Amino acid sequence: MCGINGVIAFTDIGLASLDRIEAATKCLVNRGPDRQGIFRDGKIALGHTRLSIIDTSEAASQPMHDSSSRYTIIFNGEFFNFKEHREFVLSKGIKLQSDSDTEVLLQLYILEGEKCLERVNGFFAFAIYDKEKQSVFIARDRIGIKPLLYFHDRDKFLFSSELKSLVALGIPKVLDEASLFMYLQLNYIPGPNSIFKGVRKLMPGHSINIDLKKPLPEIEELKYYEIPPAEKEETLKKSIGSYQEQQQKFRELLEASVKRRLVADVPLGTFLSGGIDSSVITSIAAKNTKKLKTFSIGFKDEPLFDETKYAELVANKYNTDHTAFKLTNDDLFQNIFNALDYLDEPFADSSALNVYILSKETRKHVTVALSGDGADELFGGYNKHAAEHKARSGGILNNLLRGTAPFLQSLPQSRNTRRGNMIRKAAKMAEGLQLDPHERYWRWASFENEKKASAFLWNGSIPASVFSEYESRKNFQLRFLRHIHSLQEVLYTDMQLVLVNDMLVKVDMMSMANSLEVRVPFLDHIVVDFAFSLPIQSKIDSTGRKKILRDTFRNDLPAELYNRTKQGFEVPLLKWFRKELRSLIDDGYLGKEFVEEQNIFQYDKIQSLKQKLFGSNPGDAAAQIWALIVFQHWWKKWMS
Repeated sequence: MCGINGVIAFTDIGLASLDRIEAATKCLVNRGPDRQGIFRDGKIALGHTRLSIIDTSEAASQPMHDSSSRYTIIFNGEFFNFKEHREFVLSKGIKLQSDSDTEVLLQLYILEGEKCLERVNGFFAFAIYDKEKQSVFIARDRIGIKPLLYFHDRDKFLFSSELKSLVALGIPKVLDEASLFMYLQLNYIPGPNSIFKGVRKLMPGHSINIDLKKPLPEIEELKYYEIPPAEKEETLKKSIGSYQEQQQKFRELLEASVKRRLVADVPLGTFLSGGIDSSVITSIAAKNTKKLKTFSIGFKDEPLFDETKYAELVANKYNTDHTAFKLTNDDLFQNIFNALDYLDEPFADSSALNVYILSKETRKHVTVALSGDGADELFGGYNKHAAEHKARSGGILNNLLRGTAPFLQSLPQSRNTRRGNMIRKAAKMAEGLQLDPHERYWRWASFENEKKASAFLWNGSIPASVFSEYESRKNFQLRFLRHIHSLQEVLYTDMQLVLVNDMLVKVDMMSMANSLEVRVPFLDHIVVDFAFSLPIQSKIDSTGRKKILRDTFRNDLPAELYNRTKQGFEVPLLKWFRKELRSLIDDGYLGKEFVEEQNIFQYDKIQSLKQKLFGSNPGDAAAQIWALIVFQHWWKKWMS
């Protein structure tokens, strides 16, 4: 795992950016603390920071060149099946100088060009410079596990693993208002856009070719892969075998995926939360390693969110070397600003703090960890998936909920108590039932609806040009809905929106802040392709969620894991805001003087939100306040 960045100058003005490459590369040191390297050639500058995982020797350092020095590669990620393709490269009479996956990838590109991507099973973002052709090829992995951002104008093309590095390269820092509006609803900013105008996130399964021989090269993203679009149920039922055959195939594919991800020349372990997903990954990994190291975090002060007893059941069953980090609220609180400081774009998924601490503690023991991320999106594991299934199934309960929506909204709601959370979910369900599937998805994917989010901004009215841009981006994110009129389209949209822009960003940023590589076996593209070949009944029905995952590995896991409700990975925001973080709300980030001077938010609306937060019916106010604080922290660091 590494960090990469680069400058491609088109004009003499653009050449000035080449001198910033050293400073920009230093910004990526957490992603690659073991070594930094810089390559410069005419109009090109490439930077690389290395976290040594496969072949830790100097021979595998980057930027890496072929023997002729015509080609240069910078690579962030892992090419898990590189050994089988290494034999192919050697059969062509090519002598390799290292045992690294990077060198195999470079040689495959030399042999096959862009088609080499078809051979790669892994997660990555990389760039290859061809000195003779004066061209640069850039690609991001199929699912979007590793990030790649870029900016270009008539003078230059800049790219990097992180936004902070682009800032160091000199991009204009102009707030993107439509991104801010979307952030206030989702708590994150979905690609291809970012918080800065002109900065784009390379989409998953896309590549870019840049021809430096052209005076003003056109920058065009080309799609080389997409998750197979979900088919109508009738088609799927005819194309795949019995449910038992589906389970057997799924087991084979997932076991192969985990085995591929156990390749490393450094210590390796797994995250073990106590949920089904990480437990399945751990069970497979434990069968294929001598003494697997496993890691979980628990919360001494928050028994509602503590799952360590379930993690220990799995650890005991597979005799792993298990470490549980038992945290107090003070432990969480002490890490808030370290996590926020690493973010270079507003990102308000509060569970990022847990991932930050888990990664920080895990890194003291291993360099690589496998996680269970991706299973919920693939197999319908979220509460909203069960709610959507009920919404599409109809029935008396739906009619009753529709009629009680105003009453439910008036009841006390909170994420921090079981009763309050049940009421909150019921109220959101009732609200969604009154919307068509397109709008319902967006509402259930959001923390706030458009009307309330817009009320916080400027004069309470979104400028027409900003709203038009927002609508265009929203429609892009929802482009897969209403395709087959099945819950499949919801899962497919989650893969493109929630997984890529929330879950994977969270894990990548928080793990890389601590120089820990996290691998995600459920998101092997072979497993993903298989998952979307299954009929929805194999994933979710009236009996439960993630059906095929639970059934396939039922005998591999302790029975206790199946007799419990799904638990979120949350932090006690409400308690903090009412105590330790109160000063940030009253006098700091959300104080009247700063808000009015900033001239972005309406202070009276923030004041109303504060009153709700400290009242008897906080609802989602804590999450909304958190989103504002995260933005304000980002603003002070990057824009003040």
